[in-house]
Amino acid sequence: MSLPPLEPLTDDDWNPVPSLAVTAYLLAAALILWLAHSGERWVFLLDNANLAFHEAGHPIYSILGERMTVYGGTLGQLTFPLVAAWTFRRQRATASYAFTLLWLGENLFNIARYMADARAQILPLVGNGEHDWTEIFSRWGLLQADTTVAGLVRFVGWVIILGTGAWLTYRQQRD
Repeated sequence: MSLPPLEPLTDDDWNPVPSLAVTAYLLAAALILWLAHSGERWVFLLDNANLAFHEAGHPIYSILGERMTVYGGTLGQLTFPLVAAWTFRRQRATASYAFTLLWLGENLFNIARYMADARAQILPLVGNGEHDWTEIFSRWGLLQADTTVAGLVRFVGWVIILGTGAWLTYRQQRD
């Protein structure tokens, strides 16, 4: 079974964006950026969902082989917002698409935090205490680069969140 292809979209293909949606996105993005980079670093609703998707990803992706189990957590975290974004993009649901990209960007902050902890292993872990990113970076010979890779992933999260905010604002101004 494969997903139907995404057709290219033009500016006219998207649903109109209400001003309230742009305002809500920008406020949510500001809150997420602040929470994700403050001392707490835990966005309660999103990160609890992300943790559930992470843990579900391990057994789901293990179907592809035992070696994939360790990748399954992060892949699970990414799969759910990407599938939601894909669905809303196909529906041309502009605001919903933007909010799923906000979720994806926030999720990357969470993943980056986990990556950066690969050597230190300070974060509390669910389950048997195995640290996914210690294993992954060790496999790739990148354990010493954990914080560098995490910084790049965090940067991508910022780009997604800010870029989506700019795109949503552009769409609203255009409509």
